[in-house]
Amino acid sequence: MTEFDSRVRRVRPDHWDLGTPCKEWSVHDLVNHLVYEQLWAPELLAGCTVQQVGDRFDGDQLGDDPLHAWVVAAAAAREAWIEPEALAKTVNVSWGTIPAREYCWQMTLDLGVHAWDLARAIGVDDRLDPDLARTLLEYARANAGSYADSGLFDAPVPVPDDADDQTRLVALLGRTP
Repeated sequence: MTEFDSRVRRVRPDHWDLGTPCKEWSVHDLVNHLVYEQLWAPELLAGCTVQQVGDRFDGDQLGDDPLHAWVVAAAAAREAWIEPEALAKTVNVSWGTIPAREYCWQMTLDLGVHAWDLARAIGVDDRLDPDLARTLLEYARANAGSYADSGLFDAPVPVPDDADDQTRLVALLGRTP
């Protein structure tokens, strides 16, 4: 979350319409996606089902102050995640019930790769914390089979044998480093 947050805070007014490495998404769309994801976390961790949440977070969540929308949503998600026993729960997602720990990994991977996407889009430093990149790469490798069928990511991009963990991570998730 810190990696994405640091990039959102660097988005200037003239950046919102820029394209991103995520096909068909502008900076606005990308940030809106992460705000949307953060809004869901407190609801799911509180035991709500997808049906109970419904469509309340659909559409533009950024409004007139995108940074404020991000800060509020991220703070609420962070609070939900640090609740005692949050990781021991199960959550209801669109494809069924999963351990909250798995949901946390999925959200963390999403935040990490989209921090890179956002940095690339707005032309700022795209280097992720090396420990985070290594950890996310391990998680992504372990789950690569499920990504191939999901349609969430493009096909992996080849990288040199000596590529660092971040390069391997973004390439595994279909991005050209």
